[in-house]
Amino acid sequence: MKTAQTGFSFSTTAAEAAAGHDLTGKIAVVTGGNSGIGFETVKTLAEIGAQVVVGARDITKADDRLSGLKNVSFIPLDLADPVSVDAFAKKYQSVYDRLHILVNNAGLFLVPDLQKDKRGYELQFGVNHLGHFQLTGRLWPALKNAGGARVVAVSSIGHRRMDVDLDDANFDKKPYDKWAAYGQSKTANVLFAVELDRAGQADGVRAFALHPGGIQTDIFRFMTEEEKQNWNERVMSSPTPFKTLEQGAATSVWCAISEALQGKGGVYCQDCRIAAVVPEDSPEPLGVRPYAIDPVKAAALWRFSEAATGVRYPV
Repeated sequence: MKTAQTGFSFSTTAAEAAAGHDLTGKIAVVTGGNSGIGFETVKTLAEIGAQVVVGARDITKADDRLSGLKNVSFIPLDLADPVSVDAFAKKYQSVYDRLHILVNNAGLFLVPDLQKDKRGYELQFGVNHLGHFQLTGRLWPALKNAGGARVVAVSSIGHRRMDVDLDDANFDKKPYDKWAAYGQSKTANVLFAVELDRAGQADGVRAFALHPGGIQTDIFRFMTEEEKQNWNERVMSSPTPFKTLEQGAATSVWCAISEALQGKGGVYCQDCRIAAVVPEDSPEPLGVRPYAIDPVKAAALWRFSEAATGVRYPV
């Protein structure tokens, strides 16, 4: 069983990250697990024995993709709708009393126009961060009951595009910028992991954030053809080209199960290892920017999120 950080790299697949592990008797939840790297994460965790519950909005796609998988079930989940989030958590906890792994994987990318979720918040921030904040809080009793649980937040290299602006998270004062909005939501994912890990340690709940790598999935659906072409050309000429879906899911799986992270938490990972902290103005594409792991900002975002969702964790 691999336990050292140095055993993996950019090209590691989810199956390779999972090799030697047995999750029999463990329960996992993966949001957005009916497509893309979420689906690969679900398959991998299920193949090593976990009972996996998928939460996703598209019921037809879930039925089509998940029906043939063993140890996998589905509960509808719309992270833009707080009623749906509460219903998912209630349904889950009517069946299971514990949760060992929560992979907050679902997300939106580059919503072209300023739209709001049903809480009244900018849609990318609402789905990518607030929906997962609410979901994790509602599932907290099950996470606590696990006697050792991990929460994995799928963030992005995109966090380098914008810090969280708690004074104008909704772009009410500044012009809407889809790239900045996405970046804000991905920074929020990292900050959430930082504060969640601090708050959850006493109950054995550790949290991690990660960049999965560049992967061509249906998350690109809001991009124009010109944007896709420019994106492809830029990525293919960079030192970090596109990953396959199997490679893209590797760091999610690694964060969920790796012994190398035992006793650690609140960190940002990439390529199945803890990422370096790089200056905010660094030209390097990888690494985590300091504002995304700032504990003071993380605590402030937590208070903001509690007010936005009405969810207060019992920690």
